[in-house]
Amino acid sequence: MVPREGFLALLSVRACCFLFFLIRARQAFSQNQTCDSKDLNALLGFANELDLAKLGWVLNGSSSGCCCDWPGVTCGPPTVNGRRVVGLDLGGKSLRGSIPYSLAGLDQLKRLDLSVNYLQGVVPPQLLRLHLLEFIDLSTNQLEGVIPSNLSLPAIQVFNISYNQFTGGHPILGGSSNLTSFDLTSNDFYGPIDAGICNSSAKIRILRFSENRFYGDLPGGLKSCSSLTELWLSMNDLGGDLPDALFDMTSMTQLFLQGNQFSGDLSTNMSNLSNVVEIDLSLNRFSGFIPDVFGSLAKLESFSAQSNKLEGNLPSSLSDLQSLRVLNLNNNSFSGEINLNCTAMPKLSTLDLGSNSFSGPIPDMLPHCVQLTTLNLGNNNLTGEIPHSFKNFTSLSDLSLTGNHFSNVSSALQILQYCPKLTRLILTRNFHGGEMMPVDAIQGFRKMELLVIANCALTGSIPSWLANLTRLKVLDISWNRLSGSIPTWLGNLDDLFYLDLSNNSLSGQLPNSLTQMKSLVSGNKSPRVSSTENFPFFIKRNSSRKGLQYNQVSSFPPSLILGDNMLVGQILPGFRNLVVLHVLDLSWNNLSGNIPAELSGMTSLEILDLSHNNLTGAIPSSLTNLSFLSKFDVAYNNLVGQVPAEGQFSTFSRSDFEGNPGLCGFLSSPCESKDPLPPASRENNIVTLKENKTKSAIVSLLIGIGAGIVTIILLAVAYRVFLKSYSGSVMYC
Repeated sequence: MVPREGFLALLSVRACCFLFFLIRARQAFSQNQTCDSKDLNALLGFANELDLAKLGWVLNGSSSGCCCDWPGVTCGPPTVNGRRVVGLDLGGKSLRGSIPYSLAGLDQLKRLDLSVNYLQGVVPPQLLRLHLLEFIDLSTNQLEGVIPSNLSLPAIQVFNISYNQFTGGHPILGGSSNLTSFDLTSNDFYGPIDAGICNSSAKIRILRFSENRFYGDLPGGLKSCSSLTELWLSMNDLGGDLPDALFDMTSMTQLFLQGNQFSGDLSTNMSNLSNVVEIDLSLNRFSGFIPDVFGSLAKLESFSAQSNKLEGNLPSSLSDLQSLRVLNLNNNSFSGEINLNCTAMPKLSTLDLGSNSFSGPIPDMLPHCVQLTTLNLGNNNLTGEIPHSFKNFTSLSDLSLTGNHFSNVSSALQILQYCPKLTRLILTRNFHGGEMMPVDAIQGFRKMELLVIANCALTGSIPSWLANLTRLKVLDISWNRLSGSIPTWLGNLDDLFYLDLSNNSLSGQLPNSLTQMKSLVSGNKSPRVSSTENFPFFIKRNSSRKGLQYNQVSSFPPSLILGDNMLVGQILPGFRNLVVLHVLDLSWNNLSGNIPAELSGMTSLEILDLSHNNLTGAIPSSLTNLSFLSKFDVAYNNLVGQVPAEGQFSTFSRSDFEGNPGLCGFLSSPCESKDPLPPASRENNIVTLKENKTKSAIVSLLIGIGAGIVTIILLAVAYRVFLKSYSGSVMYC
């Protein structure tokens, strides 16, 4: 048994040891949490330029030195002077300000991410010389200036300064033997591309030079990037033939050359790119045939060569590509029949062969492309009718056959109505045999959002089966020969926001239901057709007249276009309800009455065309409140009175008001003041006015003399008082 004194001594020793352990643990913990004072000062200098609330850093109190706990800050292991900052990840923090020079004091920094912020100004050169930096991402800011070409970043692996405003020649990063990714996308760099970047590292896999101002030939030295998998050169001013060395990079998976000035024939050496997944050669000047090499490109998923000068037939080996998803050859000079074996192309989802010279019928094998959703065969020389096999086209959602020579519109619609997913259908400029718009036997198209059957010389009336298309957002049946009245049910299609019935022979009055269209009345959500990539759509009016053109479905403005018909009656004041409407075109009709002042309620209106009607009265001054109005045309009516000069009216031209002899004022003949009195009364009135003026002059004279005498007396009295007070004040002093 231990004596009491010994037990107490042992307990004291253990307590001291435990206390010593706590002190050491506290010191170690403090050392683990406190960053090096040099790094702390660098971060404080950085924080002074930015919004601390968005950083989430605490810069006062006892915790101010524990920067390793700050959001976005990563520290390394403990050292004698504290932990060193090795990572700074502040991407997407909405930071504003500039990058201070103090940040270069983080000489142990390995990772720097300041992407997707609002940083401005130049990048401190010292920051781009940190020898341990492995990852730098300054993308998507507003940084500017010249990046030194002789950067020394020996440890760098990822270098991303894309989507800024840097200029000058591009940096080389000499000696960066570990570099794998180099991204300069969307800046203002110019000059030739220096292939010396490939001499820096044999590990480079990603090179992105897109959306700059690079020019000259593509350097053959790029072949030194033997490990390259992605090469992005799109949207520059590069030109010349493609060097054969480009096709020696067998590791390539993505090749983007679109939007340059490359020319010449496509090389058969393209077959060497056995690992390529995406190739985009669009918007260049390539000519000749596409080499029949696709049998060697077994991994190819997307091939686009639109808007070049390519010609000839489709290569037969295209049908060997079981992996192909997208084929876009729009706007070239291909000819012959469309020969594709869809049974061997199970993954094809987008096929765009529009704006070429293909001839013959539509291949009835196309529905065998079981995943094909988007098909554009517009603007070719195709003939015949829509194949009956299209009834089995269960995947098709977007179809454009515009600008061909198809016949039998009734058969086309009866077949296509069985496509269960069809959402957008364009049949413009076909069926020119004076065919009649089908009025019955159409019960499908339940998912239709966009339907365009314009410029087809169709006769008959607006068919009632359109009332069943409850999802319809865009309807264009303009430039036909349709007659009858505008049906009231058109205004009951809740999603309809673009309606073009112009250039027909429609008659009767404007239905009141058009003033109650839900998609144009409610401003809660912007009406829009769901966007589909690679599905261009064009609206073009008669070339002899001004018109509108929309290149993409998503660019449609909310519109009511009813011009060039035989409509009568008055303009409906209820149009004021259409607060979402951008375009109202009622021109070239027989409308009469006044222009309603209530039209000023269409607060989003950009175009208002009321020209070539029988409108009377004055132009309402309330229309000057339409602050977005960019086009206003009331030419050739019977309007009278003064043209408003305020607001947007100051931007309109004289031609917008011509053909109205009764208009005067701004942009027209001056408004003359008109005297309603007859000549005799006017002479008597003049005499009376002269007598009244004489009497008034005598009275004014007498009043003036009297006022002058009173003023003189008052001044004399005031002067005497002043002298008296002045002498008194002198005596007082």
